[in-house]
Amino acid sequence: MSTPAALEVPATVGALGEIASFVLLLAGRAGLGKGATYRIRLAVDELATNIVMHGYRGGDGRITVRGRSGPDGVRIVIEDTAPAFDPVEGRLPPAPGVPPERRRVGGLGIHLALTSVDAYSYAYRDGRNISTLTVKAEGTDACPPRS
Repeated sequence: MSTPAALEVPATVGALGEIASFVLLLAGRAGLGKGATYRIRLAVDELATNIVMHGYRGGDGRITVRGRSGPDGVRIVIEDTAPAFDPVEGRLPPAPGVPPERRRVGGLGIHLALTSVDAYSYAYRDGRNISTLTVKAEGTDACPPRS
């Protein structure tokens, strides 16, 4: 992959649009189709929203988004200094047999986001949450087709 880029924004709801625009720019540079573009934007938006709402809990903080785009797809790394949180541990798979009022609140958005990308990893290093997401270009797409 090539074409590295970076964005650093305050961890506020108002900055989420700037993050989304950054992701769309990278997806466009990679020539991603609508499906792959939607999947990477969904995942990054969900993670960034959770950092703002639950990680920093309205307090001061920054989110750094780094990306690389190329003919194979897009890789995005999101970093923050909020308390350690591994999204994989916080996700909640759908519970089709459980009535909505009895389901645990939260975690479904993370589940949808992480299952929409081709690769995801999390690390906590030097006081930073580091999430890495990859979406491959169509034709190299590892995600199963939606039915």
